Amino acid sequence: MNKISKKLLQIIADFTDEFRGAFNIRENGECAGRRSTPNIRIETKEGAPGLVIHISSEAQKETVYIPACVTHGGVDDLVYNDFYVGAGADVTIIAGCGVHTGSGETARHNGIHSFFLEKGAHVLYKERHIGTGPENGKKHIDSVTDAILLEDSFLEIDTKQIGGVDSTLRKTTARLAARARLTVHERILTEKEETAKTCFTISMDGEDSAVDLISRSVAKGASHQEYHSRIMGNCRCSGHSECDAILADRGTVNAAPELFAGCMDAALIHEAAIGKIAGEQIIKLRTLGLTEAEAEEKIIEGFLRA
Repeated sequence: MNKISKKLLQIIADFTDEFRGAFNIRENGECAGRRSTPNIRIETKEGAPGLVIHISSEAQKETVYIPACVTHGGVDDLVYNDFYVGAGADVTIIAGCGVHTGSGETARHNGIHSFFLEKGAHVLYKERHIGTGPENGKKHIDSVTDAILLEDSFLEIDTKQIGGVDSTLRKTTARLAARARLTVHERILTEKEETAKTCFTISMDGEDSAVDLISRSVAKGASHQEYHSRIMGNCRCSGHSECDAILADRGTVNAAPELFAGCMDAALIHEAAIGKIAGEQIIKLRTLGLTEAEAEEKIIEGFLRA
């Protein structure tokens, strides 16, 4: 790995000198290191760039790392990763992407992820996205996630975009069987003229399935964000979508949650709140000795951490 990759890995995957457990490091479209374990097998995908990751039922409280780095302009990286998670497995997947360009050339990473969770499986999927380098080089990160959750399975997605990405498009689709659960907690910061768009399409097809989508975002500068969610309750189920956004400077946000109830026992809720930082919050922090700019940053930091 080069020095830029190591720096990006520290940010997106808490990398120090090595990963413990199973891992695959992707650098500029190539494998920069890989290790499987007895319960987590990582293989090269046939016919397309990417990985096939088999997680056995014996995997309990194990972690697998699959970060990707783009370290210079002129790279348009595309990866397909398939996750097959055995019945009753309990794993954490640390993903994330860092994109850097030191020239005026564009750097891009596109990740297409498919999850197949068998009965009773539990997956915590964590990812961080960041762009670094001079402003004249554009950084783009787009991701597509498709998940199939069988009975009693649970998929938690914790995603955070922490700055520097000129444009991002996130699409997530999922189908839930009986008693399956999906929770998504995303936090997005955009600045300058950056754009970010999130799209969810969730279908609850099994009795007592549940979904909880929570988005926290801050749009600064002249940036623009969009949040679209469609939750379909086709049976007795529960669904919740929540989008909270803070506007600063000339930032703009469009939130469009959508609910479809195909059964009288579907309990669905959506919430959306967009606004600027409350003046009394700024005043309170300024009485503690902070400048107005420092107070605003503290409020934003706490909001995105929630």
